Amino acid sequence: MPRRRSVGAMTDGFLYTSADDPRARPLVEELSREYDERYGLNDGIPSSVELSRYPAELFSAATGGAFLLLLRDGEAVAGGAFKRADATTAEIKRVWTASAHRRQGLARLVMAELEAEAARRGYTGVELTTGGRQPEAVALYLSLGYAPQFDIAGDLEAVGYLAFTKALPQN
Repeated sequence: MPRRRSVGAMTDGFLYTSADDPRARPLVEELSREYDERYGLNDGIPSSVELSRYPAELFSAATGGAFLLLLRDGEAVAGGAFKRADATTAEIKRVWTASAHRRQGLARLVMAELEAEAARRGYTGVELTTGGRQPEAVALYLSLGYAPQFDIAGDLEAVGYLAFTKALPQN
């Protein structure tokens, strides 16, 4: 069952829903195009195939996950998800802001809400990965207090997946 929570302007709101919610489709399609543009083919396979690597069920509450959309006037303008990594850690995935809505702090809002929901669910930490060709994501995660699990001064493309971790505050 979708759960709503308002944020910021009266027309913005968080919606916890399923990964196959049709309102998420434009975000996922744009993310797919950007993955392919930034990373090209990976062993002859489009990089966007990565988006179908995990079944939608992993992002459901029943399996310890969550799928979040930030809606503005009913349109999904940003979103993200997490899945259970282990009993105490959630893995954040697919944080994305539609290109027409960037530079408004929406990814920060999504990250804050995902972290808060993970903490409400009893997780004590979060982890995530991004790629070396996503410097804006690296900058965001560093600014949010995520600890890089790689040499930040090194060749980020040579590292491949850039892993980050963060402890969540406990109430």
